[in-house]
Amino acid sequence: MSDGVECYACAREGEFERLPRYERIAVDEHWRVVHAVGCALPGWLVLLPRRHLESMAELSGAEAASLGVWQVRLARALEVVTGCRKAYVAQFGEAEGFAHVHFHVVPRGEDFPVEWRGPRVFGLLKAGERAVPVERMNELGERLAVVLEG
Repeated sequence: MSDGVECYACAREGEFERLPRYERIAVDEHWRVVHAVGCALPGWLVLLPRRHLESMAELSGAEAASLGVWQVRLARALEVVTGCRKAYVAQFGEAEGFAHVHFHVVPRGEDFPVEWRGPRVFGLLKAGERAVPVERMNELGERLAVVLEG
């Protein structure tokens, strides 16, 4: 872990069996899909490698081969569940405790406010009391899981 800060993704992966639905929406041997925590946008997904890495260059061949497939599957599932017009995909991994490689897959609806479009959507993170409630994240997680399994 960088700078001695505990990795949030790895800590959660370590307790996988006890995770709420929104932190285990879909999973395979390489990837885990979760709903972003603390964000104000329902359906904001995060695709996480199941092992710790801090650079895309560290992805194994198998992880890299399935990355694009996962991103497209998630975009399609978000269209079905949220009715979004498109899904943004981004990868930064710069926040303290979140250096673990992760890909944001963010639903952008037809009526999405212009001031939140593009990279400005990241202003919806760290939403405090405006954050999507756990119950809603779990409900969306269940609906997305059904679509992804289908």
